[in-house]
Amino acid sequence: MVEGIMLVWFVLTGLSLAFIIIDIPKTPESAVLKWAFVILVAFTGPLGAFFYVLGCREPLKGTHAQYVSTTWRQVLGSTMHCAAGDGIGIIVGAVIGAILHLSAWGDFGLEYALGFGFGWAFFQAFAMRDMVGGSYIRSLKETFIPELVSMNLLMAGMVITMKYLMPRIEGAPDPSRPEFWFVMSMAMIVGFIFAYPINWWLVVNNMKHGMLTISVGNDAGHGNQHSDTDQSAKPEQSQHDDHAAKVRPGAGTVLLVTLATFAILIGGLWLTGKFF
Repeated sequence: MVEGIMLVWFVLTGLSLAFIIIDIPKTPESAVLKWAFVILVAFTGPLGAFFYVLGCREPLKGTHAQYVSTTWRQVLGSTMHCAAGDGIGIIVGAVIGAILHLSAWGDFGLEYALGFGFGWAFFQAFAMRDMVGGSYIRSLKETFIPELVSMNLLMAGMVITMKYLMPRIEGAPDPSRPEFWFVMSMAMIVGFIFAYPINWWLVVNNMKHGMLTISVGNDAGHGNQHSDTDQSAKPEQSQHDDHAAKVRPGAGTVLLVTLATFAILIGGLWLTGKFF
């Protein structure tokens, strides 16, 4: 039964990935988000392809900015960005932990460190540094809390799924077996669901970006990146000024939300029965 489900899943995932690789170059999205969609579809298969079509692929040429400006699509882009960056690190950590036969806490610590480190330092701070004027250091500071709270919810969903399914599917603990990668796919989907609500809060409170649109200038031939709540591309300095001027929650609210995400993560670890 499980073998048949996995076979169907991997076939659909392969077809979905082929579709994304062929189609997404035509979508006026930023390069990092295009890569994020490719990574996400590699693990979420037809679900990722469905959300790409429904949430990012412009129905008519020249309508991308308007199409993705709705809040749920902005949040979809934000969550997808998180799941791709953090998810890759978490999965790499799971592979290393399985090979080294780490304890439950050692495995979790490695997955969390690699997931947060890669997602924050590269996928968020480095890839999106132009959103804060081009400074990598400032981007690290601005993206730390959004990445942290999003990571906590993604990790909660993934660790619950991994620790629940691994003992129940024969061969799943072995990274050389397809069962392992099937479990990772299921974990990514559940983690995405867990992370979506907190990304909604981050987007509507101007702490994280959603989808972006790349417009190609007719004269210089260089793309201008801008938030899809705008209808036309803005110069980089204007983007930076807009970013700095947006109203955000106070420190107390941010602290409470951060603590709540850690509480959910700890609750997820407790539910697995392998940590406490």
